Amino acid sequence: MLSIVTSIGPLLAPLIGGQLLLLGGWRVVFVALTLFGTLCAVTAFLRVPETWPKEKRAGAALGPSFAAYGHLLTDTVTWGHVLCGGMAFASMFAYITATPFVYIDYFHVKPQHYGLLFGLNIVGIIGGNVLNTKLVGRVGAMKMISAAAFVSVVAAIVVAFVALTGWGGLWSIVASLFFVVGVVGLLSANCTTELMHRYPRNAGAAAAVFGAMQLALGALASLAVGFFHDVSPHGMGIVIGTCGVLTFAGRTLVMRSHASPVRV
Repeated sequence: MLSIVTSIGPLLAPLIGGQLLLLGGWRVVFVALTLFGTLCAVTAFLRVPETWPKEKRAGAALGPSFAAYGHLLTDTVTWGHVLCGGMAFASMFAYITATPFVYIDYFHVKPQHYGLLFGLNIVGIIGGNVLNTKLVGRVGAMKMISAAAFVSVVAAIVVAFVALTGWGGLWSIVASLFFVVGVVGLLSANCTTELMHRYPRNAGAAAAVFGAMQLALGALASLAVGFFHDVSPHGMGIVIGTCGVLTFAGRTLVMRSHASPVRV
């Protein structure tokens, strides 16, 4: 359920930011971020207690902490989860970066209608995560990862095909993007959970490595979209199609190597 917040955040941010700009320009955005960040910090300090027993906490020394990160990055399974969950997340960042130009400038969607098309994918992510909470207890996280990665690669290839050929126009892109983005939260949640289960004594490090790599790949995807930018959907299709293929490659890596001994 927590992954819903993480996944929806990047989708809600542009919509909220756009409304803040109407209030008084770009400075209002930074004022709002400062106030919200302060509120989060104070609330966490006052209302969120430490729940992990002292005897189970790892040492706070920097050396062992960085050693744990290095240990994680030598594990093939770690890279499988990073590719699978991270490249799916990257496809969402490519979508966020490209669609304002593709929808408004190329397909001439009215700016006030763009928010509606953008918001469809919030519904998709919520739906994917609700489905995950219903099924993961019965079928297991690995099967959910496998199925979601398959949906991701098929939808991403469709996006690439439509973007490069123009077949089906706007609504074909909107429909296929719904599935590309809809499984992002599901993959992030299950990949993180499986990685943390693999490293129970370094679960925090596992989550940190996955989250950092996920955001880095998202930034790279946005950069790649900018490199191909020509208003047309071609660049978006190429980047999202590539992300989909790499998502499935990560899934394959996880499935092949996940039976290897757990490295605590």
